[in-house]
Amino acid sequence: MNKIWKNSGLYIIILLVGLSLSFSFYGKSTKETSSSYSDFINMVEKNKVKEVLVKEHDGLLLATVNDKQEKMRVLYPSNDKELFEILRKNNINIKIDDQRQSSWWLSVFSSFIAPLVIFLIIWMFIIRQAQGGGSQAMSFGKSKAKLMVENKPKVKFDDVAGVEEAKQELQEVVEFLKTPEKFQALGAKIPKGVLLVGSPGTGKTLLAKAVAGEAEVPFFSISGSDFVEMFVGVGASRVRDLFEQAKKHSPCIIFIDEIDAVGRQRGAGMGGGHDEREQTLNQLLVEMDGFEDNHSTIVIAATNRPDILDSALLRPGRFDRQVIVDRPDLKGREQILKVHIKGKPMDKSVDLQILAKRTPGFTGADLANLTNEAALLAARKNQKEITMQNIEDSIDKVIAGPEKKNKIITDEEKRIIAVHEMGHTLIGKLLPKCDPVHKVTIVSRGMALGLTMTMPEDHVLTSKQELMDKICMLLGGRIAEEIVFGEITTGAQNDLQRSTELARKIVMDFGMTERFGPITFGRAGENVFLGRDFGSERDYSDNLAGEIDDEVRKVIMESYQRAKDLLIKNKRKLIVISNVLIEKETLDSDEIESFIKQEEPKEDIEKLLLDFFSKKSKPSIDLDKKEEVIS
Repeated sequence: MNKIWKNSGLYIIILLVGLSLSFSFYGKSTKETSSSYSDFINMVEKNKVKEVLVKEHDGLLLATVNDKQEKMRVLYPSNDKELFEILRKNNINIKIDDQRQSSWWLSVFSSFIAPLVIFLIIWMFIIRQAQGGGSQAMSFGKSKAKLMVENKPKVKFDDVAGVEEAKQELQEVVEFLKTPEKFQALGAKIPKGVLLVGSPGTGKTLLAKAVAGEAEVPFFSISGSDFVEMFVGVGASRVRDLFEQAKKHSPCIIFIDEIDAVGRQRGAGMGGGHDEREQTLNQLLVEMDGFEDNHSTIVIAATNRPDILDSALLRPGRFDRQVIVDRPDLKGREQILKVHIKGKPMDKSVDLQILAKRTPGFTGADLANLTNEAALLAARKNQKEITMQNIEDSIDKVIAGPEKKNKIITDEEKRIIAVHEMGHTLIGKLLPKCDPVHKVTIVSRGMALGLTMTMPEDHVLTSKQELMDKICMLLGGRIAEEIVFGEITTGAQNDLQRSTELARKIVMDFGMTERFGPITFGRAGENVFLGRDFGSERDYSDNLAGEIDDEVRKVIMESYQRAKDLLIKNKRKLIVISNVLIEKETLDSDEIESFIKQEEPKEDIEKLLLDFFSKKSKPSIDLDKKEEVIS
């Protein structure tokens, strides 16, 4: 704010100076009038003139009129000897000014030099303002990379967990920069570029920060989108400027985040070779491995889309090493949780191993968000420590959304939801290849009215039987509704969508059907103008497409019938446990297991159904009810 006032004050001063000069050189007094010499003599003789100022060098008279506050400007003949006699006779006060008012140099200055000086002063301040502060109006081609030397990030490799292989690859880069003689003695050359590849949130940028924290060399950090502007040639100029700065600080590290912004495959745009982004990429290729050797500069880049990068960028000599930063496994998730619970008061009931099992597919960013949500939940309840239940609730919130206790659900809808979720749960418990069921709830979260939560194990390979059992579990909710109520609802829409998609992959992608054998159908589209992964290309005939649809339908219906037979066989247990679920709203794995192992109820199935439909379930809104802690 002070800077704004300072600059505004300078402009105001310049404006005032310019106006004053203009008025001083060009302006005439508004109280001066020009008159002829004869009129002046007449006014003198009539005693209307009080005083006269004579400027001899200019041949000018300035007469002060009695009745008006104004002066008359009169040119008089210098050889007129009677003028002063007339003035003396009429008692006119006479003053003489012998200084020359205007000269040739003053005339030139007022007409040419003064405006030029004013213009130059204003232009100087405009240029200074454009180049100063946050404005980059006069520095388009300068790199926006941030140089970190003294204020390097404080993140170390010890703060990064779950990506041990990636840490080892980057540790070699740091060691080479610190002790290059150890590698050079064996004839080893440092890689010119390291590409970090992984899903969003897996810790690619965090690894780069750790390299900056470990390396005792200058570290340049920039985003891929910082290169490209609307002006032609700016991106290539910034690339040149970045590597010139790097040479001055060599040895050093350059980190380019989201490099796919400038490294996308050439020819994939409508601009052809004149595309600004492609010019930027061409300059980057030259700087990384061109005629000039940048042996002391290491480029580290991060992306989650390696498939769209240009092949010239990925060849050896540019990005020699690709480091995969994958989603953490069970052990990695446990290590990441240990990092994120540091500094947080944890209750003794917290078991990180169980939490790691409950979070398959979670990235490091997901786990960081998970522990933060648990801390917020504990603070909301005025707790001194974070409990296991807090973290369990935060997992449910991250996966399915916030809990909606105040959502109005009728008794009939609550029975339908309970039966639907228990259909998923029973199939998951009865089929051996299904993911272990962790808990089931009819408390709505996000868009889901109820949830059946599983603890999938980390699999590298998946068998056909596992996929078929998963389809059965997805269809179990709809089948349970049909068995108990004799009709179906719209609650199974997402289940049907997921099961159909899985069945289509079994037929088309995995080649797991006897009818077609080990054949895949369809391939990813590679339209050069719309992107490499735009849609998919059909490489089979219309007749074969119909047969594929028939086979997908066959897989779905076989799984549907298999799940239906199981639930009909266990119909009594389905009704009994659904009744308990309505009472408690949430059941964990052990409780479900205990009810399944109980003996079949002796009551007739018709009586069980009658009791189930006549039972009044608890109201959906109960503000005095406390949450039941289920471990």
